[in-house]
Amino acid sequence: MNTHRLAAAAAALSLVLAPLAAHAALTVGTTAPDFTTQGALAGKPLPVALKALLAKGPLVLYFYPKAFTSGCTLEAHAFAEASGDFAKAGATVVGMSNDTIDALQKFSTLDCRDKFTVASASPAVIKAYDVPLIDNGADTGLSDRTSYVIMPDGKIVYAHTDMDWHSHVEQTLALVQKLAKEH
Repeated sequence: MNTHRLAAAAAALSLVLAPLAAHAALTVGTTAPDFTTQGALAGKPLPVALKALLAKGPLVLYFYPKAFTSGCTLEAHAFAEASGDFAKAGATVVGMSNDTIDALQKFSTLDCRDKFTVASASPAVIKAYDVPLIDNGADTGLSDRTSYVIMPDGKIVYAHTDMDWHSHVEQTLALVQKLAKEH
């Protein structure tokens, strides 16, 4: 199946899942903004670039507010537990926050359990993905909790925003597994 057919299938599935998702900032069909930043995997720093990630296949890019907070820790644990299922579906998972590299190195080992990369989201990346966390009308400098599934051609095929972490892993995994079956 070619990339266009996969994208069409993903778009159709996202419409089925849409009632479950809150409005996300970037819409399905939008080209994901390019970025290059620093990240960490298994406690080791590494460069993280969107183009390199997409060369591997579909990308689950999830933004979270702050490492080591309760919801972000639980979400990281859930992504870590499902990492084998994401890999079987051919998808890469990357978490992004505005945390420092030192914090991300620790978080990648302790809470991500050495299973997936976390990366530093600069204010420019948070703005480009339109995921600033707004509290009482003020930008906190943090990102909200938004998950995207991005196809290798750079198109967003699924977007979900919800500060409750529970549905992010389940919904993104369902989509990448469906895409893998159709491929």
